Amino acid sequence: MTVCDRNIANVAATGTLLSVSGLRVSFPGTDTPAVRDVSLRVGRGEVVALVGESGSGKSVTVKALMRLIEFGGGRVTAGRAWLSDGQGGRIDLFAQSEAAMQQIRGNRIAMIFQEPMTSLNPVLTVGFQLREAVQRHQNVARSEADRICLEALKQVRLSEPERRLRQYPHELSGGMRQRLMIAMALACKPDLLIADEPTTALDVTVQAEILALLKMIQRETGMAILFITHDMGVVAEIADRVQVMLRGEVIEDGLVHAVFAAPRHAYTRALLDAAPKLGNAPPATPRPVTDATPALSVQNLIVRYPLSGGVFGRVRANVHAVEDVSFDVAHGETLALVGESGCGKSSLAKAILRLYEPAEGRILLNGEDILGFDHARMMLARRGIQMIFQDPYASLNPRKCVADIIAEPLEIHRTGGRTEIAARVATLIERVGLPASAAHCFPHEFSGGQRQRVCIARALALNPSVIIADEPVSALDVSIQAQILDLIEEVQEEFNVAILFISHDMAVVEKVADRIAVMYQGELIEIGPRDAMLRMPAHPYTKRLLDAVPIAHPDQRRDRQLTAREISSPIRAVGAESAAFTMTEIAPGHFLRCSRDM
Repeated sequence: MTVCDRNIANVAATGTLLSVSGLRVSFPGTDTPAVRDVSLRVGRGEVVALVGESGSGKSVTVKALMRLIEFGGGRVTAGRAWLSDGQGGRIDLFAQSEAAMQQIRGNRIAMIFQEPMTSLNPVLTVGFQLREAVQRHQNVARSEADRICLEALKQVRLSEPERRLRQYPHELSGGMRQRLMIAMALACKPDLLIADEPTTALDVTVQAEILALLKMIQRETGMAILFITHDMGVVAEIADRVQVMLRGEVIEDGLVHAVFAAPRHAYTRALLDAAPKLGNAPPATPRPVTDATPALSVQNLIVRYPLSGGVFGRVRANVHAVEDVSFDVAHGETLALVGESGCGKSSLAKAILRLYEPAEGRILLNGEDILGFDHARMMLARRGIQMIFQDPYASLNPRKCVADIIAEPLEIHRTGGRTEIAARVATLIERVGLPASAAHCFPHEFSGGQRQRVCIARALALNPSVIIADEPVSALDVSIQAQILDLIEEVQEEFNVAILFISHDMAVVEKVADRIAVMYQGELIEIGPRDAMLRMPAHPYTKRLLDAVPIAHPDQRRDRQLTAREISSPIRAVGAESAAFTMTEIAPGHFLRCSRDM
Protein backbone atom coordinates (compact mmCIF):
# COMPACT_ATOMS: atom_id res chain seq x y z
CA MET A 1 0.00 0.00 0.00
CA THR A 2 1.39 3.40 -0.99
CA VAL A 3 1.54 6.46 1.29
CA CYS A 4 -1.36 7.95 -0.67
CA ASP A 5 -3.45 4.77 -0.26
CA ARG A 6 -2.79 4.77 3.49
CA ASN A 7 -3.81 8.42 3.77
CA ILE A 8 -7.04 7.77 1.86
CA ALA A 9 -7.75 4.76 4.08
CA ASN A 10 -7.24 6.98 7.12
CA VAL A 11 -9.65 9.54 5.65
CA ALA A 12 -12.27 6.85 5.17
CA ALA A 13 -11.82 5.80 8.79
CA THR A 14 -11.90 9.27 10.34
CA GLY A 15 -14.54 10.88 8.11
CA THR A 16 -15.08 14.07 6.21
CA LEU A 17 -13.87 17.39 7.62
CA LEU A 18 -15.14 19.77 4.92
CA SER A 19 -17.90 19.12 2.41
CA VAL A 20 -19.02 21.56 -0.31
CA SER A 21 -21.77 20.98 -2.86
CA GLY A 22 -23.19 23.03 -5.72
CA LEU A 23 -21.19 26.18 -4.91
CA ARG A 24 -21.90 29.18 -7.14
CA VAL A 25 -20.24 32.59 -6.69
CA SER A 26 -21.09 35.74 -8.65
CA PHE A 27 -19.78 39.29 -8.82
CA PRO A 28 -21.86 42.40 -9.57
CA GLY A 29 -21.79 43.57 -13.17
CA THR A 30 -20.93 40.17 -14.66
CA ASP A 31 -23.35 37.78 -16.31
CA THR A 32 -21.20 34.66 -15.89
CA PRO A 33 -20.61 33.31 -12.36
CA ALA A 34 -16.96 33.12 -11.31
CA VAL A 35 -17.61 29.66 -9.79
CA ARG A 36 -20.32 27.27 -11.01
CA ASP A 37 -21.61 24.10 -9.35
CA VAL A 38 -18.37 23.29 -7.51
CA SER A 39 -18.36 20.35 -5.13
CA LEU A 40 -15.42 19.57 -2.87
CA ARG A 41 -14.57 17.18 -0.04
CA VAL A 42 -11.60 17.20 2.33
CA GLY A 43 -11.14 14.36 4.79
CA ARG A 44 -9.40 14.62 8.14
CA GLY A 45 -5.64 14.35 7.67
CA GLU A 46 -5.95 14.53 3.87
CA VAL A 47 -4.08 16.82 1.43
CA VAL A 48 -6.34 17.91 -1.43
CA ALA A 49 -4.90 20.00 -4.27
CA LEU A 50 -7.18 22.44 -6.10
CA VAL A 51 -5.47 23.01 -9.46
CA GLY A 52 -5.97 25.38 -12.37
CA GLU A 53 -4.54 28.39 -14.13
CA SER A 54 -5.16 32.02 -13.17
CA GLY A 55 -8.84 32.86 -13.49
CA SER A 56 -10.04 29.27 -13.08
CA GLY A 57 -11.86 30.05 -9.82
CA LYS A 58 -9.54 28.41 -7.26
CA SER A 59 -9.04 31.41 -4.99
CA VAL A 60 -12.66 32.52 -5.36
CA THR A 61 -13.76 29.07 -4.15
CA VAL A 62 -11.69 29.11 -0.97
CA LYS A 63 -12.47 32.76 -0.19
CA ALA A 64 -16.15 31.84 -0.45
CA LEU A 65 -15.61 29.01 2.04
CA MET A 66 -13.86 31.39 4.44
CA ARG A 67 -16.65 33.94 3.87
CA LEU A 68 -14.02 36.45 2.73
CA ILE A 69 -15.49 36.80 -0.76
CA GLU A 70 -18.13 39.13 0.61
CA PHE A 71 -15.46 41.72 1.43
CA GLY A 72 -14.39 41.71 -2.24
CA GLY A 73 -17.87 42.33 -3.60
CA GLY A 74 -18.62 38.67 -4.37
CA ARG A 75 -21.73 36.75 -3.33
CA VAL A 76 -22.50 33.08 -2.80
CA THR A 77 -25.69 32.57 -4.82
CA ALA A 78 -26.07 28.79 -4.43
CA GLY A 79 -24.57 25.80 -2.67
CA ARG A 80 -23.85 24.44 0.81
CA ALA A 81 -20.61 24.17 2.78
CA TRP A 82 -20.40 21.99 5.89
CA LEU A 83 -17.55 21.84 8.42
CA SER A 84 -17.38 19.01 10.94
CA ASP A 85 -17.74 20.27 14.51
CA GLY A 86 -15.58 17.42 15.83
CA GLN A 87 -18.45 15.96 17.86
CA GLY A 88 -20.40 14.17 15.18
CA GLY A 89 -22.29 17.24 13.97
CA ARG A 90 -21.80 19.76 11.17
CA ILE A 91 -21.56 23.55 10.91
CA ASP A 92 -23.23 25.29 7.97
CA LEU A 93 -20.56 27.84 7.00
CA PHE A 94 -22.87 29.90 4.80
CA ALA A 95 -25.43 30.28 7.60
CA GLN A 96 -22.99 31.68 10.19
CA SER A 97 -22.87 35.31 11.30
CA GLU A 98 -19.68 37.31 10.80
CA ALA A 99 -18.94 37.07 14.54
CA ALA A 100 -19.21 33.28 14.38
CA MET A 101 -16.99 33.14 11.27
CA GLN A 102 -14.32 35.16 13.06
CA GLN A 103 -14.15 32.39 15.63
CA ILE A 104 -13.95 29.70 12.95
CA ARG A 105 -11.23 31.52 10.97
CA GLY A 106 -7.91 30.88 12.65
CA ASN A 107 -9.31 28.41 15.20
CA ARG A 108 -10.82 25.75 12.93
CA ILE A 109 -9.73 26.90 9.45
CA ALA A 110 -6.49 28.83 8.87
CA MET A 111 -5.14 30.27 5.64
CA ILE A 112 -1.72 31.20 4.24
CA PHE A 113 -1.35 33.33 1.14
CA GLN A 114 0.94 33.56 -1.87
CA GLU A 115 2.90 36.67 -0.91
CA PRO A 116 3.77 36.69 2.81
CA MET A 117 5.04 40.28 2.87
CA THR A 118 1.63 41.68 1.90
CA SER A 119 0.04 39.65 4.73
CA LEU A 120 2.33 41.03 7.43
CA ASN A 121 2.37 44.49 9.01
CA PRO A 122 5.81 45.99 8.25
CA VAL A 123 5.84 48.27 11.33
CA LEU A 124 5.09 45.56 13.90
CA THR A 125 7.49 42.93 15.18
CA VAL A 126 7.07 39.28 14.38
CA GLY A 127 6.34 38.52 18.04
CA PHE A 128 3.62 41.18 18.32
CA GLN A 129 1.81 39.89 15.21
CA LEU A 130 2.01 36.25 16.31
CA ARG A 131 0.84 37.06 19.81
CA GLU A 132 -2.06 39.13 18.46
CA ALA A 133 -3.24 36.16 16.36
CA VAL A 134 -3.05 33.81 19.36
CA GLN A 135 -4.81 36.11 21.83
CA ARG A 136 -7.55 36.93 19.33
CA HIS A 137 -8.61 33.28 19.21
CA GLN A 138 -7.52 31.93 22.61
CA ASN A 139 -8.27 33.27 26.06
CA VAL A 140 -4.70 33.16 27.38
CA ALA A 141 -2.41 35.55 29.24
CA ARG A 142 0.46 37.27 27.46
CA SER A 143 3.09 34.95 28.92
CA GLU A 144 1.20 31.88 27.71
CA ALA A 145 0.66 33.50 24.29
CA ASP A 146 4.41 34.16 24.05
CA ARG A 147 5.10 30.50 24.87
CA ILE A 148 2.66 29.36 22.15
CA CYS A 149 4.31 31.72 19.63
CA LEU A 150 7.77 30.42 20.42
CA GLU A 151 6.61 26.82 20.08
CA ALA A 152 4.99 27.66 16.73
CA LEU A 153 8.25 29.09 15.38
CA LYS A 154 10.10 25.99 16.57
CA GLN A 155 7.48 23.80 14.91
CA VAL A 156 8.17 25.39 11.51
CA ARG A 157 11.94 24.92 12.08
CA LEU A 158 12.73 28.64 11.97
CA SER A 159 16.30 29.20 13.14
CA GLU A 160 16.91 31.28 16.28
CA PRO A 161 13.19 31.57 17.13
CA GLU A 162 13.74 33.81 20.17
CA ARG A 163 15.56 36.40 18.04
CA ARG A 164 12.96 36.18 15.23
CA LEU A 165 10.23 37.28 17.65
CA ARG A 166 12.04 40.62 18.08
CA GLN A 167 12.61 41.19 14.37
CA TYR A 168 10.46 42.95 11.75
CA PRO A 169 9.18 41.22 8.57
CA HIS A 170 11.65 43.05 6.28
CA GLU A 171 14.53 41.52 8.24
CA LEU A 172 13.49 38.01 7.17
CA SER A 173 14.00 36.30 3.83
CA GLY A 174 11.04 35.24 1.68
CA GLY A 175 11.28 31.66 2.90
CA MET A 176 11.47 32.78 6.53
CA ARG A 177 8.41 35.02 6.09
CA GLN A 178 6.44 32.13 4.60
CA ARG A 179 7.45 29.92 7.54
CA LEU A 180 6.28 32.72 9.82
CA MET A 181 2.89 32.78 8.07
CA ILE A 182 2.62 29.01 8.50
CA ALA A 183 3.50 29.38 12.19
CA MET A 184 0.80 32.06 12.58
CA ALA A 185 -1.73 29.78 10.88
CA LEU A 186 -0.78 26.78 13.04
CA ALA A 187 -0.58 28.58 16.38
CA CYS A 188 -4.23 27.84 17.18
CA LYS A 189 -4.00 24.23 15.94
CA PRO A 190 -6.61 24.40 13.14
CA ASP A 191 -8.24 21.28 11.69
CA LEU A 192 -7.88 22.60 8.13
CA LEU A 193 -5.11 24.69 6.56
CA ILE A 194 -5.89 26.41 3.26
CA ALA A 195 -2.66 27.18 1.41
CA ASP A 196 -3.31 29.56 -1.51
CA GLU A 197 -0.31 29.35 -3.88
CA PRO A 198 2.06 29.44 -0.87
CA THR A 199 5.20 28.67 -2.91
CA THR A 200 4.62 30.46 -6.23
CA ALA A 201 6.56 33.59 -5.19
CA LEU A 202 9.46 31.59 -3.74
CA ASP A 203 12.71 30.27 -5.16
CA VAL A 204 12.70 26.61 -6.12
CA THR A 205 14.94 25.64 -3.18
CA VAL A 206 12.77 27.53 -0.69
CA GLN A 207 9.67 26.01 -2.33
CA ALA A 208 11.06 22.53 -1.66
CA GLU A 209 11.66 23.45 1.99
CA ILE A 210 8.12 24.81 2.44
CA LEU A 211 6.55 21.71 0.84
CA ALA A 212 8.65 19.46 3.08
CA LEU A 213 7.63 21.54 6.09
CA LEU A 214 3.91 21.30 5.29
CA LYS A 215 4.13 17.53 4.80
CA MET A 216 6.03 17.10 8.06
CA ILE A 217 3.55 19.21 10.07
CA GLN A 218 0.61 17.44 8.44
CA ARG A 219 2.04 14.06 9.51
CA GLU A 220 2.77 15.29 13.05
CA THR A 221 -0.59 16.98 13.71
CA GLY A 222 -3.06 15.12 11.47
CA MET A 223 -4.20 18.46 10.06
CA ALA A 224 -5.94 18.49 6.67
CA ILE A 225 -4.61 20.74 3.90
CA LEU A 226 -6.42 22.28 0.94
CA PHE A 227 -3.54 23.27 -1.33
CA ILE A 228 -4.22 25.70 -4.19
CA THR A 229 -1.75 25.80 -7.06
CA HIS A 230 -1.33 25.92 -10.84
CA ASP A 231 1.82 23.78 -10.78
CA MET A 232 1.32 20.05 -11.32
CA GLY A 233 4.86 19.41 -10.12
CA VAL A 234 3.90 20.77 -6.71
CA VAL A 235 0.72 18.66 -6.77
CA ALA A 236 2.80 15.54 -7.40
CA GLU A 237 4.98 16.41 -4.40
CA ILE A 238 2.29 16.90 -1.76
CA ALA A 239 -1.28 15.86 -2.67
CA ASP A 240 -3.35 12.77 -1.88
CA ARG A 241 -6.24 13.83 -4.12
CA VAL A 242 -6.51 16.46 -6.85
CA GLN A 243 -9.39 18.50 -8.27
CA VAL A 244 -8.80 20.39 -11.52
CA MET A 245 -10.72 23.59 -12.22
CA LEU A 246 -11.33 25.33 -15.55
CA ARG A 247 -13.41 28.48 -16.05
CA GLY A 248 -15.09 28.18 -12.66
CA GLU A 249 -15.95 24.46 -12.87
CA VAL A 250 -14.37 21.26 -11.56
CA ILE A 251 -13.52 19.18 -14.63
CA GLU A 252 -11.61 16.31 -13.00
CA ASP A 253 -11.38 14.83 -9.52
CA GLY A 254 -9.50 11.77 -8.29
CA LEU A 255 -6.59 10.25 -6.41
CA VAL A 256 -3.37 11.95 -7.43
CA HIS A 257 -1.78 8.73 -8.72
CA ALA A 258 -4.81 7.96 -10.90
CA VAL A 259 -5.06 11.47 -12.33
CA PHE A 260 -1.36 11.58 -13.22
CA ALA A 261 -1.38 8.07 -14.67
CA ALA A 262 -4.55 8.45 -16.77
CA PRO A 263 -5.98 12.00 -16.94
CA ARG A 264 -9.46 11.97 -18.43
CA HIS A 265 -9.84 15.60 -19.47
CA ALA A 266 -7.76 17.22 -22.22
CA TYR A 267 -7.10 20.28 -20.04
CA THR A 268 -5.62 18.10 -17.28
CA ARG A 269 -3.38 16.42 -19.84
CA ALA A 270 -2.29 19.87 -21.08
CA LEU A 271 -1.40 20.96 -17.52
CA LEU A 272 0.65 17.80 -17.03
CA ASP A 273 2.44 18.24 -20.35
CA ALA A 274 3.22 21.90 -19.59
CA ALA A 275 4.75 21.21 -16.16
CA PRO A 276 8.54 21.74 -16.40
CA LYS A 277 10.28 18.38 -16.23
CA LEU A 278 14.00 18.44 -15.62
CA GLY A 279 15.87 16.01 -17.87
CA ASN A 280 13.32 15.86 -20.69
CA ALA A 281 15.06 18.26 -23.07
CA PRO A 282 17.04 16.71 -25.96
CA PRO A 283 20.84 17.08 -25.88
CA ALA A 284 21.93 20.62 -26.68
CA THR A 285 23.46 21.30 -30.08
CA PRO A 286 26.27 23.86 -29.74
CA ARG A 287 25.47 27.02 -31.68
CA PRO A 288 28.05 28.00 -34.30
CA VAL A 289 29.93 31.14 -33.27
CA THR A 290 29.62 33.52 -36.22
CA ASP A 291 31.59 36.40 -34.66
CA ALA A 292 34.81 36.24 -32.66
CA THR A 293 33.67 39.27 -30.61
CA PRO A 294 31.02 38.37 -27.99
CA ALA A 295 27.82 40.37 -28.03
CA LEU A 296 28.27 40.90 -24.28
CA SER A 297 31.38 40.47 -22.15
CA VAL A 298 31.36 41.07 -18.39
CA GLN A 299 34.80 41.18 -16.83
CA ASN A 300 35.60 41.17 -13.09
CA LEU A 301 32.43 43.10 -12.25
CA ILE A 302 31.92 44.29 -8.68
CA VAL A 303 28.68 45.91 -7.45
CA ARG A 304 28.41 47.20 -3.90
CA TYR A 305 25.71 49.27 -2.19
CA PRO A 306 27.02 51.63 0.54
CA LEU A 307 25.29 51.67 3.92
CA SER A 308 25.53 54.98 5.79
CA GLY A 309 25.04 55.67 9.47
CA GLY A 310 25.89 57.90 12.36
CA VAL A 311 25.48 61.64 12.82
CA PHE A 312 27.56 62.52 9.75
CA GLY A 313 26.10 59.86 7.46
CA ARG A 314 29.43 58.16 6.85
CA VAL A 315 29.59 54.88 4.94
CA ARG A 316 29.94 52.22 7.63
CA ALA A 317 29.57 49.09 5.50
CA ASN A 318 28.81 47.83 2.00
CA VAL A 319 26.36 45.30 0.63
CA HIS A 320 28.49 43.04 -1.56
CA ALA A 321 25.86 42.35 -4.24
CA VAL A 322 28.14 41.19 -7.09
CA GLU A 323 31.70 40.04 -6.47
CA ASP A 324 34.25 39.71 -9.30
CA VAL A 325 31.89 38.15 -11.88
CA SER A 326 33.07 37.42 -15.44
CA PHE A 327 31.33 35.78 -18.43
CA ASP A 328 30.69 36.20 -22.17
CA VAL A 329 27.51 35.79 -24.22
CA ALA A 330 27.92 35.16 -27.96
CA HIS A 331 25.58 36.38 -30.71
CA GLY A 332 22.65 33.96 -30.97
CA GLU A 333 23.49 32.30 -27.63
CA THR A 334 21.41 32.04 -24.44
CA LEU A 335 23.34 32.12 -21.17
CA ALA A 336 21.08 31.30 -18.22
CA LEU A 337 22.02 33.01 -14.97
CA VAL A 338 20.50 31.07 -12.06
CA GLY A 339 20.40 31.36 -8.30
CA GLU A 340 18.11 32.18 -5.38
CA SER A 341 16.67 35.60 -4.60
CA GLY A 342 19.35 37.85 -3.15
CA CYS A 343 22.23 36.12 -4.93
CA GLY A 344 22.95 39.19 -7.08
CA LYS A 345 21.30 38.30 -10.42
CA SER A 346 19.16 41.43 -10.74
CA SER A 347 21.96 43.68 -9.40
CA LEU A 348 24.19 42.29 -12.12
CA ALA A 349 21.53 43.00 -14.77
CA LYS A 350 21.08 46.59 -13.56
CA ALA A 351 24.84 47.13 -13.65
CA ILE A 352 25.04 45.81 -17.23
CA LEU A 353 22.36 48.33 -18.23
CA ARG A 354 24.17 51.01 -16.20
CA LEU A 355 21.10 51.58 -14.09
CA TYR A 356 23.60 51.19 -11.26
CA GLU A 357 27.29 52.07 -11.55
CA PRO A 358 29.64 49.18 -10.69
CA ALA A 359 32.51 49.70 -8.27
CA GLU A 360 34.95 47.89 -10.55
CA GLY A 361 35.10 45.86 -13.75
CA ARG A 362 34.36 46.18 -17.45
CA ILE A 363 31.19 45.68 -19.52
CA LEU A 364 31.82 45.24 -23.24
CA LEU A 365 28.90 45.54 -25.66
CA ASN A 366 30.01 44.32 -29.08
CA GLY A 367 33.61 44.95 -28.01
CA GLU A 368 33.15 48.47 -26.58
CA ASP A 369 33.46 49.17 -22.85
CA ILE A 370 30.24 51.02 -22.05
CA LEU A 371 31.38 51.95 -18.52
CA GLY A 372 33.46 54.71 -20.05
CA PHE A 373 30.61 56.16 -22.11
CA ASP A 374 29.17 59.59 -21.38
CA HIS A 375 25.39 60.14 -21.33
CA ALA A 376 25.06 60.69 -25.09
CA ARG A 377 27.08 57.62 -26.04
CA MET A 378 25.25 55.52 -23.45
CA MET A 379 21.92 56.54 -24.99
CA LEU A 380 23.14 55.19 -28.33
CA ALA A 381 24.53 52.04 -26.69
CA ARG A 382 21.19 51.26 -25.07
CA ARG A 383 19.76 50.65 -28.53
CA GLY A 384 21.87 47.50 -28.52
CA ILE A 385 20.77 46.15 -25.14
CA GLN A 386 17.14 45.77 -24.04
CA MET A 387 15.32 44.11 -21.14
CA ILE A 388 12.27 41.93 -20.53
CA PHE A 389 11.00 42.14 -16.96
CA GLN A 390 9.42 39.62 -14.58
CA ASP A 391 6.06 41.36 -14.16
CA PRO A 392 4.72 42.39 -17.57
CA TYR A 393 1.88 44.45 -16.13
CA ALA A 394 4.16 46.54 -13.92
CA SER A 395 6.53 47.23 -16.83
CA LEU A 396 3.83 48.53 -19.21
CA ASN A 397 2.30 52.01 -19.10
CA PRO A 398 -1.42 51.43 -18.34
CA ARG A 399 -2.35 54.70 -20.07
CA LYS A 400 -0.81 53.82 -23.42
CA CYS A 401 -2.11 51.45 -26.07
CA VAL A 402 0.10 48.62 -27.33
CA ALA A 403 1.09 50.44 -30.53
CA ASP A 404 2.36 53.43 -28.55
CA ILE A 405 4.19 51.19 -26.03
CA ILE A 406 6.11 49.37 -28.78
CA ALA A 407 6.72 52.59 -30.72
CA GLU A 408 8.15 54.44 -27.71
CA PRO A 409 11.78 53.19 -27.99
CA LEU A 410 11.68 53.85 -31.74
CA GLU A 411 10.55 57.42 -31.12
CA ILE A 412 13.07 58.03 -28.32
CA HIS A 413 15.94 56.94 -30.56
CA ARG A 414 14.47 58.63 -33.66
CA THR A 415 14.77 55.61 -35.91
CA GLY A 416 12.37 56.77 -38.62
CA GLY A 417 9.30 58.72 -39.59
CA ARG A 418 5.75 58.10 -38.42
CA THR A 419 4.94 55.77 -41.32
CA GLU A 420 8.10 53.69 -40.86
CA ILE A 421 7.52 53.36 -37.13
CA ALA A 422 3.89 52.32 -37.62
CA ALA A 423 4.97 49.64 -40.12
CA ARG A 424 7.65 48.37 -37.74
CA VAL A 425 5.15 48.19 -34.87
CA ALA A 426 2.64 46.25 -36.98
CA THR A 427 5.36 43.77 -37.98
CA LEU A 428 6.43 43.22 -34.37
CA ILE A 429 2.85 42.73 -33.13
CA GLU A 430 2.35 40.04 -35.76
CA ARG A 431 5.76 38.48 -35.01
CA VAL A 432 5.00 37.90 -31.33
CA GLY A 433 1.70 36.21 -32.13
CA LEU A 434 -0.80 38.95 -31.31
CA PRO A 435 -3.67 39.97 -33.61
CA ALA A 436 -3.42 43.26 -35.50
CA SER A 437 -6.34 44.59 -33.43
CA ALA A 438 -4.10 44.41 -30.32
CA ALA A 439 -2.38 47.61 -31.44
CA HIS A 440 -5.26 49.74 -30.17
CA CYS A 441 -5.80 47.86 -26.88
CA PHE A 442 -4.44 48.73 -23.44
CA PRO A 443 -2.42 46.46 -21.08
CA HIS A 444 -5.36 45.73 -18.76
CA GLU A 445 -7.24 44.16 -21.67
CA PHE A 446 -4.71 41.34 -22.03
CA SER A 447 -3.80 38.20 -20.12
CA GLY A 448 -0.40 37.88 -18.45
CA GLY A 449 1.01 35.88 -21.36
CA GLN A 450 -0.23 38.39 -23.92
CA ARG A 451 1.27 41.27 -21.92
CA GLN A 452 4.62 39.48 -21.89
CA ARG A 453 4.40 39.17 -25.69
CA VAL A 454 4.00 42.97 -25.83
CA CYS A 455 7.14 43.31 -23.68
CA ILE A 456 9.06 41.02 -26.05
CA ALA A 457 7.90 43.06 -29.07
CA ARG A 458 9.06 46.26 -27.36
CA ALA A 459 12.45 44.70 -26.56
CA LEU A 460 12.90 43.72 -30.22
CA ALA A 461 11.88 47.11 -31.61
CA LEU A 462 15.45 48.49 -31.92
CA ASN A 463 17.00 45.23 -33.19
CA PRO A 464 19.24 44.86 -30.11
CA SER A 465 22.23 42.57 -30.07
CA VAL A 466 21.61 41.65 -26.38
CA ILE A 467 18.38 41.05 -24.44
CA ILE A 468 18.37 40.61 -20.67
CA ALA A 469 15.33 38.55 -19.68
CA ASP A 470 14.89 38.89 -15.90
CA GLU A 471 12.61 36.07 -14.69
CA PRO A 472 10.36 36.59 -17.76
CA VAL A 473 8.04 33.63 -17.09
CA SER A 474 8.00 33.20 -13.29
CA ALA A 475 4.79 35.25 -12.93
CA LEU A 476 2.94 33.18 -15.57
CA ASP A 477 0.96 29.94 -15.48
CA VAL A 478 2.90 26.87 -16.61
CA SER A 479 1.09 26.47 -19.95
CA ILE A 480 1.67 30.16 -20.75
CA GLN A 481 5.30 29.76 -19.66
CA ALA A 482 5.81 27.15 -22.35
CA GLN A 483 4.38 29.46 -25.04
CA ILE A 484 6.57 32.40 -24.02
CA LEU A 485 9.70 30.24 -23.85
CA ASP A 486 8.97 28.94 -27.36
CA LEU A 487 8.51 32.53 -28.58
CA ILE A 488 11.81 33.64 -27.02
CA GLU A 489 13.61 30.79 -28.81
CA GLU A 490 11.96 31.68 -32.11
CA VAL A 491 12.85 35.37 -32.02
CA GLN A 492 16.41 34.58 -30.96
CA GLU A 493 16.83 32.32 -33.97
CA GLU A 494 15.34 34.94 -36.27
CA PHE A 495 17.20 38.01 -34.94
CA ASN A 496 20.47 36.29 -33.85
CA VAL A 497 20.24 38.09 -30.52
CA ALA A 498 22.27 37.15 -27.44
CA ILE A 499 20.09 36.49 -24.39
CA LEU A 500 21.06 36.66 -20.74
CA PHE A 501 18.19 34.66 -19.21
CA ILE A 502 17.88 35.21 -15.45
CA SER A 503 15.96 32.57 -13.51
CA HIS A 504 15.87 30.50 -10.33
CA ASP A 505 14.10 27.53 -11.95
CA MET A 506 16.42 24.91 -13.44
CA ALA A 507 13.59 23.14 -15.27
CA VAL A 508 12.74 26.36 -17.15
CA VAL A 509 16.41 27.04 -17.81
CA GLU A 510 16.89 23.61 -19.38
CA LYS A 511 14.43 24.50 -22.14
CA VAL A 512 16.13 27.71 -23.30
CA ALA A 513 19.79 27.69 -22.26
CA ASP A 514 22.93 26.91 -24.26
CA ARG A 515 25.11 27.50 -21.20
CA ILE A 516 24.31 27.94 -17.50
CA ALA A 517 26.01 30.18 -14.94
CA VAL A 518 25.21 29.74 -11.23
CA MET A 519 25.44 32.61 -8.74
CA TYR A 520 25.54 32.24 -4.98
CA GLN A 521 25.83 35.14 -2.53
CA GLY A 522 27.05 37.51 -5.23
CA GLU A 523 29.66 35.18 -6.65
CA LEU A 524 29.76 33.15 -9.84
CA ILE A 525 30.45 29.64 -8.58
CA GLU A 526 30.01 27.45 -11.68
CA ILE A 527 29.52 27.99 -15.42
CA GLY A 528 29.42 25.56 -18.32
CA PRO A 529 27.45 23.96 -21.15
CA ARG A 530 23.83 23.21 -20.31
CA ASP A 531 24.08 19.42 -20.48
CA ALA A 532 27.24 19.28 -18.36
CA MET A 533 25.76 21.56 -15.73
CA LEU A 534 22.52 19.58 -15.49
CA ARG A 535 23.97 16.08 -15.65
CA MET A 536 27.35 16.53 -13.95
CA PRO A 537 27.08 19.54 -11.60
CA ALA A 538 30.24 20.05 -9.58
CA HIS A 539 29.30 22.59 -6.91
CA PRO A 540 27.11 21.48 -3.96
CA TYR A 541 24.86 24.52 -4.41
CA THR A 542 24.24 23.67 -8.08
CA LYS A 543 23.28 20.16 -6.99
CA ARG A 544 20.89 21.59 -4.42
CA LEU A 545 19.18 23.73 -7.06
CA LEU A 546 18.67 20.64 -9.22
CA ASP A 547 17.44 18.49 -6.34
CA ALA A 548 14.85 21.14 -5.41
CA VAL A 549 12.99 20.95 -8.74
CA PRO A 550 9.66 19.14 -8.16
CA ILE A 551 9.37 15.81 -9.95
CA ALA A 552 6.10 15.97 -11.85
CA HIS A 553 4.86 12.49 -10.92
CA PRO A 554 3.67 11.25 -7.50
CA ASP A 555 5.32 7.84 -7.99
CA GLN A 556 8.73 9.57 -7.81
CA ARG A 557 8.19 11.59 -4.65
CA ARG A 558 11.26 12.15 -2.53
CA ASP A 559 11.35 12.31 1.25
CA ARG A 560 13.12 15.66 1.54
CA GLN A 561 15.04 16.35 4.74
CA LEU A 562 14.02 19.62 6.36
CA THR A 563 16.78 21.82 7.73
CA ALA A 564 16.92 25.44 8.90
CA ARG A 565 19.46 26.99 6.52
CA GLU A 566 21.42 30.04 7.59
CA ILE A 567 22.54 32.33 4.74
CA SER A 568 25.52 34.54 5.56
CA SER A 569 24.97 38.28 5.37
CA PRO A 570 26.25 40.14 2.27
CA ILE A 571 26.95 43.20 4.45
CA ARG A 572 30.64 43.64 5.16
CA ALA A 573 32.77 46.35 6.73
CA VAL A 574 34.36 48.99 4.52
CA GLY A 575 37.59 47.60 3.11
CA ALA A 576 36.60 43.95 3.54
CA GLU A 577 37.31 41.87 0.45
CA SER A 578 36.12 38.48 -0.76
CA ALA A 579 38.33 35.42 -0.47
CA ALA A 580 40.75 34.90 -3.33
CA PHE A 581 39.64 32.33 -5.91
CA THR A 582 40.30 30.91 -9.35
CA MET A 583 37.86 29.57 -11.98
CA THR A 584 39.19 26.10 -12.73
CA GLU A 585 38.25 24.32 -15.97
CA ILE A 586 37.11 20.85 -14.89
CA ALA A 587 35.83 19.82 -18.35
CA PRO A 588 35.75 21.51 -21.77
CA GLY A 589 34.04 24.87 -21.21
CA HIS A 590 32.94 23.85 -17.67
CA PHE A 591 34.45 26.06 -14.93
CA LEU A 592 34.21 25.77 -11.14
CA ARG A 593 35.05 28.43 -8.58
CA CYS A 594 37.84 27.19 -6.34
CA SER A 595 39.66 28.83 -3.44
CA ARG A 596 43.31 29.55 -4.20
CA ASP A 597 44.13 27.50 -1.12
CA MET A 598 42.61 24.38 -2.67
